[in-house]
Amino acid sequence: MATENWKDIPLIDNEAAKRFEMQIENHLARIEYILAGNKIFLTHTEVDRALEGRGLGSTIIQRTLDEVRRRNLKLVPLCPFVAAFLQKNRQYVDLLADGYHV
Repeated sequence: MATENWKDIPLIDNEAAKRFEMQIENHLARIEYILAGNKIFLTHTEVDRALEGRGLGSTIIQRTLDEVRRRNLKLVPLCPFVAAFLQKNRQYVDLLADGYHV
């Protein structure tokens, strides 16, 4: 699996659509969310097929989790891809809301 450096691609919080987005090569990668008080529910991650296998899914999750941390939100990972990422990247499990685990 090839991994690319996406550091120059901004992570955008599209509040109107309730999703974090990264625009790459005319394709949109996104993580949909629900914000309720101090909790953020990450519900769905989507990477266009044209970008699959290049590490973008993990990158957008990591950058979203960094933003969750920056905002002092508590995480509820409803998306299976986010939950799988957390299992492999334990440095983010402290973000989990009380009663949630991966």
